[in-house]
Amino acid sequence: MFDLLRLKHFKAWRQSISIELKPLTVFLGTNSSGKSSIFQALLLLKQTVVSPDRTVHLNLGGNEVSDYFNFGHFDDVMSRNASSNRFDIGFEFHKNGNVDRQESPAAWVQNGAFSASYGKTSLKAAVVQEMSISGEDVLFRLVRRDRGAYSAFVGQEPQPRGKSRLYAPQRSIALSPEAVSLLGVDGKKAEDISLAIRRQIESITYLGPLRRKPERDYVWNGTMPGDIGIDGSRVVDVLLSSALAPAKDEGKGAIIESVSHWLNRMGVADSIEVRQLGRSTRYEIVVHRDGVDANLRDVGIGVSQVLPVVTLAFFVPKGSTIILEEPEIHLHPLAQAVLSELFVEVSQQRQIQFLVETHSEHLFRRLQTMVARQVARENDCRLYFVERKGADAELVHLELDGYGRIGH
Repeated sequence: MFDLLRLKHFKAWRQSISIELKPLTVFLGTNSSGKSSIFQALLLLKQTVVSPDRTVHLNLGGNEVSDYFNFGHFDDVMSRNASSNRFDIGFEFHKNGNVDRQESPAAWVQNGAFSASYGKTSLKAAVVQEMSISGEDVLFRLVRRDRGAYSAFVGQEPQPRGKSRLYAPQRSIALSPEAVSLLGVDGKKAEDISLAIRRQIESITYLGPLRRKPERDYVWNGTMPGDIGIDGSRVVDVLLSSALAPAKDEGKGAIIESVSHWLNRMGVADSIEVRQLGRSTRYEIVVHRDGVDANLRDVGIGVSQVLPVVTLAFFVPKGSTIILEEPEIHLHPLAQAVLSELFVEVSQQRQIQFLVETHSEHLFRRLQTMVARQVARENDCRLYFVERKGADAELVHLELDGYGRIGH
């Protein structure tokens, strides 16, 4: 789970800021205030980490198929009137659950941190000026020197272990094989920390505010998709897989039942069902409500728009981080409020972290009520209000007491 996000000179966040993140973190604020930029920092790291080019320092986008965003050039990311020609991104995290050394080589890294400062190349791309990774009590740093060479440091050692262009970081978070070899025994620890950081970033799933309208029927390819897409376009593939070929894994086989349960709690449907069309290989999603069966295409738009939100909560692996923008879109007030219950319960039951950007006062108020009723603990959720002060974004912590009241 991400515990802290640090930004400086990143888009609207010109001043240095540290944002504490909880299992459920909600960001409210006006349009164009800087809320989405917070998420974009993490998504920029993710599209860099999954880039096929391991030598890239920061993937600013351009591939419409594989990238979340096209950030343009360095100057488009850099805050205006920044005090230096660099921007910084960093985070701290911890792993949920017990250590399982059989799980991965990085299983011992239960707490870690990443930080990088980026400068600009002559081609207006981003290049790492300084990078640090740490896990437990071990720290590694790379510092860019003249002509693209990097000095490699371990801990607080005043002198670098070595300096070379071959020590340039890979995908922002990893040491090159040459740097690992230079560090000897410490190099193995650095590899494990980089892998733990990579796994943390890869655990992010993003669902944007613009979701695709449903089709009348679908063909199932017989497999469970790897993700549902940033527009929820593959959500029906997940539901088809859950209904037609239930996996043994609890998180997969019970997806359609869990989705039906929450749609019922929201009052938008009694349940949903996958139904085969005759003897064909095509299927439709049927929505049951008040004794009436209807194709998903023929019901209110709110059902299809919230369907990816609810499905995602049960589709992602335990321990994942879900980033949601405007999950409440096209929902009536009661359903918006129930979204808070979904986030709190799934976070507690499946150790899912939710980072949510919303304009819904109903979602916000229900969360206050849940804290007051001790259904949600105030230490497990965090509320922020983002506002604009001139060209800069400003973050206000809306601190809740044990009665769900906002402190003054």
